[in-house]
Amino acid sequence: MSLHLASAQREEGDRPRSGPQRYVPFSEHLGLRVERAEGGESVVLVELRPELLNNHASGHGGVLMTLLDSAMAHAALSRMAYAREVVTVDMHIAFMRPTSGRLQAEGRATGGGRSVCFCEATVTDASGEVAARAMGTFRYRDPA
Repeated sequence: MSLHLASAQREEGDRPRSGPQRYVPFSEHLGLRVERAEGGESVVLVELRPELLNNHASGHGGVLMTLLDSAMAHAALSRMAYAREVVTVDMHIAFMRPTSGRLQAEGRATGGGRSVCFCEATVTDASGEVAARAMGTFRYRDPA
């Protein structure tokens, strides 16, 4: 089942603030779409549009960072069956090549415990080439 973050026109009060279909305004603005998030793994997609490009006509680094962050956060959340929330504590990114078109980030929880989760993620482009990699630390917290 695909969880589309750029969802239908609903009132903001009707949108879920937690769980796998959580409403994140910035993610919706970028057009991020969670394809899968379960068992500590996730897949998040974005289709690069002209307004998401940098001055070199490539995917903006901030868009790639957000895509990686989202993939890792959903991996961490799915590890706990979305029973808690996460906040990003630390993130390290390596950009490897320019990007265009449809990007896919695969996130994976690699360790941690009840209070933190360590994750990694990789972004590939439509040709399957690795464009960026990240490692991150996420702190679990109770839902607000």
